[in-house]
Amino acid sequence: MFEVRQKPDMVERALLVRFYFDAREADESASLLEELGELVKTLGIEVVESVLCRSREMHKKFLCGTGKADEMVALARAHECDVIVIDNGLAPSQQREWERLADLCVIDREEVILDIFAKRAQTKEARLQVELARMQYALPRLARMWGHLDRESAGSGGGAGGGASRGMGEKQIEVDRRLAYQIIDRAKREIEVVRKQRKTQRKEREKFDTPHAAIVGYTNAGKSTMLNILSGADVMAKDMLFATLDTTTRRIELPDGQPLLITDTVGFVRNLPHRLVEAFKATLEEATLADFLIHVLDATSPEIEKFHQTTLEVMKELGADEKETITVLNKIDRVTDPEELAALDRKFPDALHASAVTGLGLEELLKSCSKILADRVRRKEYRIPQHRADLVSLLHREAKVLSTEYEGDDILVCAVVPAAISGRLEAFAAVPA
Repeated sequence: MFEVRQKPDMVERALLVRFYFDAREADESASLLEELGELVKTLGIEVVESVLCRSREMHKKFLCGTGKADEMVALARAHECDVIVIDNGLAPSQQREWERLADLCVIDREEVILDIFAKRAQTKEARLQVELARMQYALPRLARMWGHLDRESAGSGGGAGGGASRGMGEKQIEVDRRLAYQIIDRAKREIEVVRKQRKTQRKEREKFDTPHAAIVGYTNAGKSTMLNILSGADVMAKDMLFATLDTTTRRIELPDGQPLLITDTVGFVRNLPHRLVEAFKATLEEATLADFLIHVLDATSPEIEKFHQTTLEVMKELGADEKETITVLNKIDRVTDPEELAALDRKFPDALHASAVTGLGLEELLKSCSKILADRVRRKEYRIPQHRADLVSLLHREAKVLSTEYEGDDILVCAVVPAAISGRLEAFAAVPA
């Protein structure tokens, strides 16, 4: 049965290559190549060398010219590499040409990210989304998986044996395509079921109109650590790209007593494959449906402006770019140069300084959340008959109860109440003497 290849389990040494075609792209290309190195290392693959190549024009066969392709293959062989990773996106035909030339596994940035996602997905939803994205990527590349049949045919000197091999290969490709389409259709159906379940869960939350914030940002900016310290959650938070893929939602209490749901979302990278944005929309829709966003930036990153822009672009693609946003410069405790701090303040004048590790600035962050939601809470005093204990339970569950006293057959409650439930309690509001 057809299966998508799991290259990280098969390769150990990689040569990384990025081509650029305009001198003005050199700095950006160097930065992307460095990021690719971090992505590949995340898979446990050793990067033996990274090469940034200038090509005068884009070629149809290899992206670069044949001479440059030969040079890269020779370098990979000299380093005894078993995979060449090309940071540029490769068309299926280009991938096949590279593998014929090199007789090695050749993959691009998208396949690296897909393999990382396949390894990291934990929930059923994330696994389905990864499966769908990987199958959509693999479908036009199925012929490459049967390239050995063509080589066997050529080696046999042609004739009846060679024709038979090609015929068998063609039939197998047709079978594999049918299987791939079946897997894609099944994954889409199951994802739709999961989306309906999430919609039902969301409606349950919306009954009480609890405000909701989504933490967004570039991968490895510290989003999961931020959620952990704010909520006491135990979300996987490591110093690596895509440490967590699954959204986690936790309920916290703001300084004014108002409850807030906070969701940690999957991080972004530059050149995030479009099919992954599409596949993960069910996960990322938490950001589109949130009342506001908390955009976490790594203050120590020299690429902070580009990472900021990448996140904004993805948010725009998701339709969440106009939401009110609190920008947080995380890891600010590691920025000790006064000039660097001043430069960050100039670039992000409205951003909060914070450290998810030390807790610095998090109180200010919570106050900013309260400020955004200020019109949704009211401080109220109620006189509730004891036989309406359900209303007292509602206040304890959905509001911040400041004090409770008993007077005769009544319960006197002072609470900070969300606007969503204040109407249900208005008849019991205490009237000043």
